[in-house]
Amino acid sequence: MMKALKAPIKRMIKETIPIYCARSKKLSVLYYLLFDKSFARESQAVLAGRVKHVKEAKEIKANYFLLVRNTHRIEKGLLMRPRRAVFGKDYIEETIDSFEGICKLQSTTDTNLQLKWFKDVLSAYFESAGEEDPFVYKLGQRYHRILQECMPPTNIPDGKAEAKSVPYVRLEEHRSNISFEDFYQLCRQRRSVRWFLDTPVPREMIDKAILAANQAPSACNRQPFEFRIFDEAQLVKEGINLPMGTKGYGHSIPVFIVLVGNLDAYFDERDRHVMYIDASLASMSFMLALETMGLSSCAINWPDIESREQKMDKFLMLKPYQRALMCMGVGYPDPEGLVAFSEKRPLDQIRRYN
Repeated sequence: MMKALKAPIKRMIKETIPIYCARSKKLSVLYYLLFDKSFARESQAVLAGRVKHVKEAKEIKANYFLLVRNTHRIEKGLLMRPRRAVFGKDYIEETIDSFEGICKLQSTTDTNLQLKWFKDVLSAYFESAGEEDPFVYKLGQRYHRILQECMPPTNIPDGKAEAKSVPYVRLEEHRSNISFEDFYQLCRQRRSVRWFLDTPVPREMIDKAILAANQAPSACNRQPFEFRIFDEAQLVKEGINLPMGTKGYGHSIPVFIVLVGNLDAYFDERDRHVMYIDASLASMSFMLALETMGLSSCAINWPDIESREQKMDKFLMLKPYQRALMCMGVGYPDPEGLVAFSEKRPLDQIRRYN
């Protein structure tokens, strides 16, 4: 009797009520508040990320994502034509706060080249705007004191100038000689491979592909993602069963990868979807780079299903502000394994001008 009653109720919740609630934003919010908790995890993760971001920026004053974003904003100001004499006054103080906090946290042997980028861009900023405005000038004096305390100058051989990590003019001789035809062939070569050889994949090759992925564009250069790599057989076996769609071939995958998004990269809910875009751009570069080294990959969908999210949280030991974005299998392709032809949509279906 109870089962007979539950079926119509479920159908009403899933099929009938949405017809009315979809007519307005307020009713849609009410629907997901009362009847469907699909967005509950995202809401909590976004809020947890915002709280962490604000705390690091306002209380601890050592927010790495804020420092990256603001350094990129300064770069854009430096490359503008015409360049304004003074710009960035509304965020330069918080930038210096985080620069000082991050510098104090770094080891003197740290090889993080972003530290040099922070320093070079901020130095260029104060060189161009430092004496134009009393507020900026005062912060410039503080900035140079921080440099003396945390980042002493390095010894450069006589006659050699240190290359600055600041906006630059791209030179023709630095352009790649890869033709469109070669690149298009690489794109067509890349297909989702589901059959791999039982051959270990050197970590050096994975790291090389990640270095290529690291050059992908991201909003304000924040790169709000990380690659979690699993190449130990038991962990691969455990991880490969978490997403759906791996039945029948998952046992063939030698390396399992999960891209994780960090919502603490953002100070506001407006950017909550940026990590998906940025991680997707990096993933494509990663997969193409694998192909150049004789490796292949299979992008694996990660469905937003709460029971699976909980298992993935435990598997990856995620923080409240982190979310799994997508999964991937990587390895040497089995030359005898078939791949799906997967003809793509014609150009006139995916392209519109103006």
